[in-house]
Amino acid sequence: MSRARAATEFPRSATPVTLRTCYKQEKKGDGEVPERKRSTVRDLRRDNRSVLLWSLFFGQPCSRQDLSWATGLSTASVSNVVRELIGDGIVTEAGSVDSDGGRPRVLLRMDPDYGRVIGVDVGETRVRVEMFDMTMTLRASADYALDAHEQGIDVVADRVRAGLARVLADGGCAPSAVLGAGIGVPGVVEHRDTETLVYAQTYGWDAVPLGRLLRPAGDYPLYIDNGAKTMGQAELWFGAGRGARQVVVCLVGSGLGASIVTGAPGRSGTSAAVEWGHTTVEVGGRPCRCGSRGCLEAYVGAGAILRRYGRALPGRDEESALAALVAADDPRAAEIRAEAALYLGAGIADLVNLFGPERIILGGWAGLLLGERMLPAIRAAAREHSLTHRFAQTTIELGALGTDAVALGAATLPMEHFLDGAMAARTRDRAAG
Repeated sequence: MSRARAATEFPRSATPVTLRTCYKQEKKGDGEVPERKRSTVRDLRRDNRSVLLWSLFFGQPCSRQDLSWATGLSTASVSNVVRELIGDGIVTEAGSVDSDGGRPRVLLRMDPDYGRVIGVDVGETRVRVEMFDMTMTLRASADYALDAHEQGIDVVADRVRAGLARVLADGGCAPSAVLGAGIGVPGVVEHRDTETLVYAQTYGWDAVPLGRLLRPAGDYPLYIDNGAKTMGQAELWFGAGRGARQVVVCLVGSGLGASIVTGAPGRSGTSAAVEWGHTTVEVGGRPCRCGSRGCLEAYVGAGAILRRYGRALPGRDEESALAALVAADDPRAAEIRAEAALYLGAGIADLVNLFGPERIILGGWAGLLLGERMLPAIRAAAREHSLTHRFAQTTIELGALGTDAVALGAATLPMEHFLDGAMAARTRDRAAG
């Protein structure tokens, strides 16, 4: 069943992303100049088109004058590119606003029905598939539960294929209208020349060619990356990371991951995933699913916390059991929560000391459950184990996008390629409204 989510409803930080922050900058001496390599007229047009699309995507609705100011392009160049984009069906007019003494300014926006992008979250408790229009409004979703015994690649691939088919059917969308599907997965993702391989040790995945296995699901491009990385991109674009120059996003569920995101959305942003859950917090400590001992995941992962509690809890799955533990008021539950906050804070302190981010964002279904109850204790533990100067320059916040952040971030992967102009034009049907 589809769920509507308007693009304007995404939470915004105190420092919003402006049109200008989406325009790629590179330091040159004492100033900043746009990094725009042009060798031919065709390259110039493609570059102008991409710069304009990035600005419009984050600033919509906006006028041609707004776009000229944001990108540094002349009004004539903006008008030419906009005319082309309207002709291609990518951009549409969206009313007008009064100007200072002149004619009303026509507002522009992405045409929501130009195409669709899909995001897939391959988690440890479920596979979630979501389809969005060109303004990142949710048009359809599908959700399939997983348990610890259903993480084989054949089972997961079947769930993903079923989810892709389901959102297309529920959204009334032909496969030819899909610009691409992004897939957030656990573990290490290795991009090779010919294919993408996934190494997820706790799943028993070793060099799994996921893209090849999913190829029969549709003829649209697939973009596969680490789930913590896609969640980080979602928070940077739409959530708690907006306006920050360097953010570390922590995904806490059954396992743990993190992504380091630097720069603004668009051409200047970079991100990298790290296996944060398998950093050692206690030499020779508790056994971890990866085969090592003393990993952070063995102390803060949802399953590890529940095993440490050791008592029956209501609920049919790990998520509901952890929610019950977080809400419980017995002394044992309080002890387990305090211990989890201590280790989670110490793990966050490692990220603070290593990377010195402006902002730490705690997300993932377990991270949000724990943070909503214990964020002050987590911050106190992080402060205790961080360098004073580093910690003073960092804030620790909860993610703003909820449990859908990985899927939403995965959907930004094909959108990013489209805005960059790297995606070839597709012969497609118009997407259904």
